[in-house]
Amino acid sequence: MGDSFAPLAHPAFRWLLTARVTSTAGSSMAQIALVFAVRDVTQSVTTLGVVVATRSIANLVFLLWGGVVADRLPRQFVLVGSSAVSMASQGLLAVLVLTGNVSVPAFVVLSAVNGMSSAFSFPASAALAPQTVPADLRQAANALQRLAQNSSMIAGASLGGLLIAFAGPGWGLVVDAVSFGLAGLAFSFVRVPATRVAAEHKPGVLSELRLGWTEFMSRTWVWFVVLAFFFVNAAYAGGTMVLGPVIADTVIGRETWGLVLAAQTAGMVVGAFVAMRLRVRRALLLGVVCIAAFAGLPLALALHPAPWLLMVASFACGVCMELFGVAWETSLQHHVPAERLARVYSYDMLGSLAAVPLAQLVVGPVSGAAGVTATLVGCAVIQLVATAAMAASRSVWSVENAPLVPQGKALAG
Repeated sequence: MGDSFAPLAHPAFRWLLTARVTSTAGSSMAQIALVFAVRDVTQSVTTLGVVVATRSIANLVFLLWGGVVADRLPRQFVLVGSSAVSMASQGLLAVLVLTGNVSVPAFVVLSAVNGMSSAFSFPASAALAPQTVPADLRQAANALQRLAQNSSMIAGASLGGLLIAFAGPGWGLVVDAVSFGLAGLAFSFVRVPATRVAAEHKPGVLSELRLGWTEFMSRTWVWFVVLAFFFVNAAYAGGTMVLGPVIADTVIGRETWGLVLAAQTAGMVVGAFVAMRLRVRRALLLGVVCIAAFAGLPLALALHPAPWLLMVASFACGVCMELFGVAWETSLQHHVPAERLARVYSYDMLGSLAAVPLAQLVVGPVSGAAGVTATLVGCAVIQLVATAAMAASRSVWSVENAPLVPQGKALAG
């Protein structure tokens, strides 16, 4: 177990871990708070979908630019700026909610600002992680980071459900704003070697985007998994994260929904522990097979929304989510040159989440026409079909835990 915690010996990793854990705790609380804050203003599922879709759209619009910026500038300082913007937007939204002056347009605008800032945060933080530890500790660092973040999500989701139920969703947004401020401070202490190209040799932004696209498309397993997650994430966002709170409001209660989400993060903690110790030749194949567990939660919501069954399904989803996540991140870090990694991460996230806003927008009308039960079952079927396609792809199941490629070189898929 000592090797599993070896990344903690590196100060840069400790500061990065502190920052991500802090912001994750606040964001897990805000995820619940935002949904119920909107529900307190309007009971329309379609309006709720518009609010959450706006954040997703803004995130997607700025993702590629975020990847370029994270490969051109010191990534830790990109994260400081992103945290400051997120703190300001969430703080203002919290004030509006607490004072009773919030409106649907305010939700939309501030969700867009928050989505934009996170577009710079994700590729920068994902690409910064492998810079903080030696190459042989990357799998342990990825698992440890996800373990710590998921542990903080348990506290955020469970305490968030209770706080929002008894004090109101505005206080969940306050906690999120404070967490972004503390995270930005921790990011400022991360010190890593530069991976940037010298200024006189830097290509233009469009050239860097083309280079990132070439890097992304050069490995079949990368773009194929991203394509599959185009459907997996759409089904998860529309089915579980929009219709789930609706069922919570009418069937199981807001507090119970917070516990269901906490069960998922508890599963993610267990999954991260397993991933820290797991040594398999084809980790990515195991990871994609695990994605079948995503279908359990929408099926439980549709067919038998008993709290115990929802928690079991959510826990299993969390375990499998982490087994895939660690395998995916480690595979990318092993095969993509460090100086292009943020751009590949941005294309990864763009492709994986491109359908999420559409799913969030249409799930209300679709569930109104077809029924909530049929919509949730359809989401589960989509996730199972996407899992089967990934597992059947030779490009995916042939990927092994290979040595790192040299800086600047691409490894064909």
